[in-house]
Amino acid sequence: MTEEVVIAIVKDAFYYIILVSGPLLLVSLIIGLIISIFQAATSISEQTLTFVPKLIAVFVVTIIVLPFMISNLKSFMIQLIQMIPTVK
Repeated sequence: MTEEVVIAIVKDAFYYIILVSGPLLLVSLIIGLIISIFQAATSISEQTLTFVPKLIAVFVVTIIVLPFMISNLKSFMIQLIQMIPTVK
């Protein structure tokens, strides 16, 4: 296995990590920003006010995006498994 192959595998791994975790992180960021603006406007400083809506939103988005996440991870794993015979 050459350096180029290892670099390509790591590059693909980072790509799939961003692709799979991106929607969840983006939803969490948007919900957190909206709640922070609401807290600043109303002077409410309750800690659970940010945690619970983020948890619910990430859970819902996970259920919606799960087929997309699984198909991407499956294609990456198939790609890695197909590379096994070429490893020396």
